[in-house]
Amino acid sequence: MQTNFTLAQLADPDIAEADKILRACVHCGFCTATCPTYVLDGNELDSPRGRIYLIKDMLEQDRPATAEVTRHIDRCLSCLSCMTTCPSGVHYMHLVDHARSHIKDTYRRPLGDRLLRVMLAKLMPYPRRFRLALQAARIGKPFAPVAAAFGLKRLAAMLRLSPWQAPCRPLAAQVFAPQGARKGRVALLAGCVNDLLMPEINAATIGVLTRHGIEVVLPHGAGCCGSLVHHMGREAEALEQVRANVDAWSAVGGLDAIIINTSGCGTTIKDYGFMLRTNPVYAARAARVSALAKDISEYLAGLPLRPQGNAPPLVVAYHAACSLQHGQRIIRQPKEVLTKLGFVVKDVPDGHLCCGSAGTYNILQPDIARRLRERKVGTIERLRPDVIAAGNIGCITQIAAGTDLPTVHTVELIDWATGGTCPPRLRDHRPRAAMHRAGAAD
Repeated sequence: MQTNFTLAQLADPDIAEADKILRACVHCGFCTATCPTYVLDGNELDSPRGRIYLIKDMLEQDRPATAEVTRHIDRCLSCLSCMTTCPSGVHYMHLVDHARSHIKDTYRRPLGDRLLRVMLAKLMPYPRRFRLALQAARIGKPFAPVAAAFGLKRLAAMLRLSPWQAPCRPLAAQVFAPQGARKGRVALLAGCVNDLLMPEINAATIGVLTRHGIEVVLPHGAGCCGSLVHHMGREAEALEQVRANVDAWSAVGGLDAIIINTSGCGTTIKDYGFMLRTNPVYAARAARVSALAKDISEYLAGLPLRPQGNAPPLVVAYHAACSLQHGQRIIRQPKEVLTKLGFVVKDVPDGHLCCGSAGTYNILQPDIARRLRERKVGTIERLRPDVIAAGNIGCITQIAAGTDLPTVHTVELIDWATGGTCPPRLRDHRPRAAMHRAGAAD
């Protein structure tokens, strides 16, 4: 693609990067076939190619974002399926993130939209604040249908996604000693949501690691990875959170890896080196953090896992989170580990298409998110699995809202099969494969 940026514009490293990305695009349109929003409605402007044209025109002319451009960029899930498909290697992720930052700086959103985004940015990355918000949401949850009836779709979506049970407390900074001789040392991103909504994910992660001789460190000062505000264009806040994590992890010596069990966070952390590339103080340390970052399934695939025969040979529908398969290109490891431990793993048809979670997307774009969830759940249920496994809490929450099948994190099944306990969401759901193994779930 030919571009026409001035030399003055190209002096900005972000514009220079955008120019390089735009020039790689050859207009082939392969990306349209795998873009969830284009597949739903067939609107060219809601495809990666269409958005690239909008971004190119906006950046070249150095003009404020318009309502139309904002609408189509907002509809992008950042699922990155287009990057997997693209034969030219167009790095769409960096381009759309820059466009969102430009929108944030140049476009004044309607009041309701602004307030919602500020609320999400100021609550979700901070566990103590978010815990209070979740407690309040429990009171309002029964009124979700009323909110929807009055056209408050985003409020209704938030209430429906909030759990009925009280949120748990976040894990404090601490060290979990390995069982037996220490064979490795890792830091764990506890996450700003995991501990509150599904503490069993971190518990399973810590359990399977320590059982196999890995010391797990939760360092002081580590917090939200920054992806939530980053994808809303709030770049200053995102970089502040990134620098805090780089400081926290850099202060811990002797790490073999930084483990992430929320794949959306993992994609962002693996990009820290790029995000802080122009910062002379943080560039080298951020690059090191990115190099150490490993998804839990990626790390476990390299360990000699010892199956204990705890778990029955369940049929597992493996949902490949977009941030894992497209953002990190981790495709085979989760399935290989599950298969090695005795599970029967089935791929979900059209697995490259997003479930509609995408961070805060299922709140900000509830109609599209609902349609994508219905499509995803339909393909999963046709497999008739015993359980659904995914590597991202957002996907788990989104899919579980549309099906009665138990939905768990991949690491929960791995932990169970290697000597841990049965995942909580499976305890009250006796799968077909477990019928003849009465004690297997205990």
